[in-house]
Amino acid sequence: MTAPAPVQRWTRPVGPWRPPLDQAAMERVLEKVRQWQPFDGDALLDDVAAVLDEYAPDEESVGEIALRLRGHLMRLVNIAIAAEAEQRDKSAAQLIERARALRCEELPGDHWRTVGHLRRMGWTANELFERLVATKCLKEAA
Repeated sequence: MTAPAPVQRWTRPVGPWRPPLDQAAMERVLEKVRQWQPFDGDALLDDVAAVLDEYAPDEESVGEIALRLRGHLMRLVNIAIAAEAEQRDKSAAQLIERARALRCEELPGDHWRTVGHLRRMGWTANELFERLVATKCLKEAA
């Protein structure tokens, strides 16, 4: 029978633990965590279908759809950047740049130009989503 191995003890003095951030910084982090919304691939595909359908969205709903599509584009870009997709995949890098540009553009005043802009945002969101699935940055929506 062998003797148990000796337990190593800390021989140097150790100061008391201090949190890595002060209270104000911790509160900011907590607020960001509370505001976080998980990525919803099904909602993205629903909004893409709404703008790419053969029927154009009506004038009352284009503002709301544009806001949602901008949010989808922003989330997809953030996911791609966090996964470093733009460094690994040239197509992803191009789609990220296109998504950033479209997200920042103002909606045109004319309804049909607005529908065209929404469709470009929808195509870009769909293509970026598919690229992120292909590069295993995201799981495919159900």
